Amino acid sequence: MQSIPVDITRLGTMTCIVAPEVRLANRETGEVKTNREGVPVYTVGVAVRQEGRRASIIEISVTGEPVGVAEGVRVNVSGLVAFSWAMGDRHGMSFRADSITPAPPATPPVPASVPASRKGGDA
Repeated sequence: MQSIPVDITRLGTMTCIVAPEVRLANRETGEVKTNREGVPVYTVGVAVRQEGRRASIIEISVTGEPVGVAEGVRVNVSGLVAFSWAMGDRHGMSFRADSITPAPPATPPVPASVPASRKGGDA
């Protein structure tokens, strides 16, 4: 499986739409998927929307539980990598990231000041 680095600066707005869930290695036994060091792997559903385009939904795997990430929270994703996969007649893309963190709140625009001579409504 070849890894393809993703340029996240071109992805636009990223919003968590499915809160982090632990990924299962075996659904029948409930065994949790872990990395080589034994740290659990989580998946996060993220909506990606570029300016002037429709939103796409991707599921991103990340090692360790992303703290502060919840549904509706804008997120920052670092180290995003895509993988192409195929199993029989099925194929697709999967995504993994180094980290997913809440994005800092957007700062509201500062209103322009009104010149002193225009205050008070006198014409």
